[in-house]
Parts: sequence; C-alpha cells; structure tokens
Amino acid sequence: MPSGPLWAELRDAIRGTGADYTKIPLRRAVFLLAVPMVLELVLESTFAVVDIFFVAKLGASAVATVGLTESYLFLLYAIAMGLAMATTAVVARRVGEHKREAAAVSAVQAIWIAALASLPFALAGIVWARELLQLMGADPWTLEHGYRYMQWALGSNAVIMLLFVINAVFRGAGDASSAMRVLWVANGLNIVLDPLLIFGFGPVPAMGIEGAAIATTIGRGVGVLMQLWILFRGGQHIRVAASQLGWDGATLLNIVRTSLGGIGQMIVAMTSWVFLMRILASIGSEAVAGATIAIRLMMFTTMPAWGMSNAAATLVGQNLGAEQPDRAEASVWRIGWYNMAYLVAVSVLFFLFPRELVGFFTGDAGVIDVGAEWLRILSYSFFVYGWWMVAVQAFNGAGDTVTPTKINLVFFWLIQIPLCWWLALQLDWRQTGVFWGVFVSETAVGLFTLWLFTRGKWKTAQV
Repeated sequence: MPSGPLWAELRDAIRGTGADYTKIPLRRAVFLLAVPMVLELVLESTFAVVDIFFVAKLGASAVATVGLTESYLFLLYAIAMGLAMATTAVVARRVGEHKREAAAVSAVQAIWIAALASLPFALAGIVWARELLQLMGADPWTLEHGYRYMQWALGSNAVIMLLFVINAVFRGAGDASSAMRVLWVANGLNIVLDPLLIFGFGPVPAMGIEGAAIATTIGRGVGVLMQLWILFRGGQHIRVAASQLGWDGATLLNIVRTSLGGIGQMIVAMTSWVFLMRILASIGSEAVAGATIAIRLMMFTTMPAWGMSNAAATLVGQNLGAEQPDRAEASVWRIGWYNMAYLVAVSVLFFLFPRELVGFFTGDAGVIDVGAEWLRILSYSFFVYGWWMVAVQAFNGAGDTVTPTKINLVFFWLIQIPLCWWLALQLDWRQTGVFWGVFVSETAVGLFTLWLFTRGKWKTAQV
C-alpha cells in the first residue's frame, strides 16, 4: 500500500473531508477539491466517448441522430448548468458565511426549480420528437428510426436536471467527493448497459439507438436516487432535514435571480452550437457525424480542465463569503496555470494524431476527414481555452453570472454564428468554414474574458 503525504492527501480528496476550505493552505484546498472534481468529470467524459463508440457501429445516420438530439439537449443543459452555477455560488457563499442551515434550504429550493423546469422539455420530446428532428434537417433514417432516441432523451430529462443541480449543491458545500461518487456510479452503469441494450444479449433484445438513450436514463436515474440518499442522510458539509423541504419563496427567487445570468450565458453558448449543427446538417450527414465525434473527443479531453475550473468556483464563492477576496483570486490564478499546462498537452495530441483519434470510432473515411480537421483546428486555441474556463467559473462562483452572459452574447451570437455561416456557405468553405469560425470566436472570447477578470469587479458581487 502506497504511503506518504501525497498518498494521504489523495486518499482524503477521494474519500472527502470536513476541511474548511477558507482556512487550510490554498494548495491543499485546491488539491482536495480539484482531484474529485477532475475524476468525476473524467468518467462523465469517458461515458460520452464510449456511448458514441457503440452508436457509431450503427452508421453515420445514427451518430447524426445523437448529434441532432444533443442540439436540443444543449438547450436543456444550458438551463441545468445555469441553475447549477447559481446553486454552487449561493450554497458556497452560505457555507463560507457559516450558515449551513441556510445552505440546506437553498439546496431544496434549487431542486424544486430543477423539477419544474424539466416538465416542458419532457412534453416536447415525447410528443414532437419527429418534428423537432425534421426541423434540424434530419435524414430519412433518423426520422424513421432515431425519433425514439429523442423521446427517451428529452422525455426523461428530469434526471439530467437533478443530477446537475444536486451535484452543484455538493460542490458548493465543498463535498466534491460525493459528487464524484454519484457520477462514477451513474456513468459506470451507463457504460455497462450501453452495449447490452444497443446490441442485445441473451434474453435482452437489441434496441438499436433507442437502447443508448434507455441506458443513459437508467444510469442517471440511479445516480439521482444516490444523490438524494446522500443529501438527506447527511454528508460532512451539508444535510437537508425534513423540516426544510417546504417552499421558501425568498430563497427560491434569489436562486432564480442569480441563475438567470447563468442560464442566459449557457443558452447563448449552446444555441450557437444548434445553429452550427444546422449549418453542418445542410452540408451532409458526414459533416454532422464527424463534428459529433470531434465534440465528444473534445468533451472527453476537456472535462478534467472543467473539473479544476469547478474547484475555482467553489473556492471563489466560499472565500468571498469568508471575506477573503485576495485568497479567492489567488486560487483562480493557481488553477489557471494547471489548466493551461494540461490543455497544451491535449492540443499536441489533437494536432499530431487527429485521424487516429477519430478513426477509433468509425471507419468511414469521409467522417474521419471531417472530425480530424476539426480536432486539428481546435488544437490551435486550447491554451487560451483553459484560461477562459477558469475565468468564467471565477465570475460564476462569485455570483456574477451576468458578465459572462454579455460576453457570450457578443462573441457567440454576433461573431461566431455569422462568421461560420459566411465562411461555410457564402465562401463555400463548407465544414472547414465552420471550424475556423469557431476557432476565431473562441480564441477571442477567451482572451477578452481573462482580461476582464483581471479588473477585479467580480469581487464585489452579492448573492
């Protein structure tokens, strides 16, 4: 059995501790929070890659079905992630102020909001799946066979909402290890069920692409049940009592108000992807499939960086609550350097081996060409992307979700979408135009956001 200080800290990070992250040494605070957050998102991204690996066996149209459905799920993710940002900021601030009962009340109100927000998406997905796919330019195979995938994916979206929000509660409270364990269970179950339900085995019938959505629903549903058990049983940082389950209008409205900026921020970013996928769909299924595989690879490789950035959000929120703004800023710079170093290594991998990476998922030469091209172009901007992640999470952890929303509105809607459309369709660069448009806009937004962070106005945000 390994021993020593590093092993002891790694064990504490994975198991969880009751440490006060506003008082312990900053390096240890970053380590204890970042390790479980990185491991949590590594498995999340592993599932995304495994899922598309099995779906790709069904053909390019099946992969395109996933990509087009995710265009709508991105809108749902926007709401879930915006609400999660607000939840982390509010819970972290209350914990930093040593008001743990108020933190628990905030957690319950966030769950109420998530449950209510999921209802219209479920209705739309179940009733109008075919029409929604047709609107996105789906091919005949997708309209005939893929609509059930969308029905499951959108119809069961409550588990996605709750998974995001309750894990945000854990992170805000500093209980990153519980959030990690939940996603390990949920995504581990997904990985096991995916091939079983897609291809069938023994008495289990082959369900095709519909099986992929069912596997995800079961895995995430089990994850939510686990979350609720931890939340009410009581972790080391937050616990909800039966008396706190009621509706608290003032707290709920505070979370809604704080989340509006985060939701707007994510809707702007996510809807820009919807438009980009629509442009790619007009080019062909190979373009959509190649882009979908590239996005999954990007998700897989950037999730550890997002995990470190989430640690920054928690440290910013708790330290601002404890009236230690300089410590909050120092945590962001420390994590930013870690992020940049990691993503530079990823960019080298993308630049040198793009065809091999995409070729792992499909043998279709046209799809490989598209996916490899995107990976190589993306590799040029990854060192900036790491800093953008941390700077954005610093704003969000402080509760200033409005500033990133304004930034996204300009760089994604007013620059990225028109630029990609012009390059791809007007100059006839096709998918290459989309990829270069994304590179230009995302490099620019990263540099601008980091500059704005250095001005320090986020330290005065109130939640």
